[in-house]
Amino acid sequence: MRRRITGHPDPAIRDAFPDFVRGTVEREVSIGIDALEEAYGRPRTALVGAPSPSLRAAVARAWYDRPLAVQAELLADPDPKVRATATEHEQPGVPPEWRDRCLADPAVRVNVARHVPFTAEQFGQLVRSGDLEVQRAVAENPHLPTETVAHLLHVDDPHVRVGVARSRHVDGETRDRLYALVEAERAAGDIEAEIALTWNSPGPTWLRDVPLAERLTYLDCPHTEFRRVLASCRDLPEVAWRRLDDDPELAVRRAAARRPDTPPQVLERLVRAHGDVFHIRPLHVDHPNFPRHLLRTFTDEPTPNARYLALQDPELPVPDLRRLATAAEPFIRRGVARHPNITATLLEDLLSDPDPQVTDEAAANTTLPPPRMYRILAAAGL
Repeated sequence: MRRRITGHPDPAIRDAFPDFVRGTVEREVSIGIDALEEAYGRPRTALVGAPSPSLRAAVARAWYDRPLAVQAELLADPDPKVRATATEHEQPGVPPEWRDRCLADPAVRVNVARHVPFTAEQFGQLVRSGDLEVQRAVAENPHLPTETVAHLLHVDDPHVRVGVARSRHVDGETRDRLYALVEAERAAGDIEAEIALTWNSPGPTWLRDVPLAERLTYLDCPHTEFRRVLASCRDLPEVAWRRLDDDPELAVRRAAARRPDTPPQVLERLVRAHGDVFHIRPLHVDHPNFPRHLLRTFTDEPTPNARYLALQDPELPVPDLRRLATAAEPFIRRGVARHPNITATLLEDLLSDPDPQVTDEAAANTTLPPPRMYRILAAAGL
């Protein structure tokens, strides 16, 4: 197919993929570094120095494991957008010799304040700046020293309060007080408090590194994100796992189920009740202990998210596929359309589905007979 596209007489078709990538770059949407290299015909090491700031920013966004020498080049970029993009994530980090310069650079100050391990004096500069956005970023930094946390306790802002409440340097009473203040603000209709409490954050990741005895004291922590981080550890005793498997919060139970030795019945119970999380890999149904022979029994579950998981069985019987192909939910029909065990007859039915995404999946299924594929391509002028 790639050869057919490359040799097509219509330049709009030949250039469709490069044009798509270039448009994605200009819109500042993330795209893989391999796609950038293919579309622009140059290696990533050369793209770092491309004339276009948007392209250099795209490289910074996509090349996660770039060497520190490349990171330094991006930190010195004349375009503030490129420098900001280069510091969006904790890795590859900011070399110590660049930290003062980054503190003085408005384009990157907020980003580096969020994750760079500055000195106490440098953290002090950031807090004393009076810039609320900077103070919020500092409050999220996992490397904060005790004195910086003490200064942040006086900042009247829900985001800062939640950030400080996650710190290892506050006691339980202070943590409870900070969360209670933000909860009260949320109850009063404060949208910033709502965002501070519900924003997707990695949480108190420092908890993974403290001694086991200290970690276990957080089993009774009333704040979900502490129990969720605790559940991401791998060396807890069985009594702790039983508690976490029955935690009232789904996020905690899902995190606990990712341990290597999760019992099969725990995994099955979890996904039957709540489905899986498809943006986090590996899936729970791909866990070595998951009873995959039971996947086809999920076709009878009352919730569509659970029924969808039956499609993770590559040998799901055709009668089950036919039943799922009539589901009201388009995402289930899309799953049927890309299933490897689908028949040509059922595939033909899905090519007429009212949802265009279902027909796209059906047309892309490798089970589709080649003559039918060519007729589809011919009808599209390809």
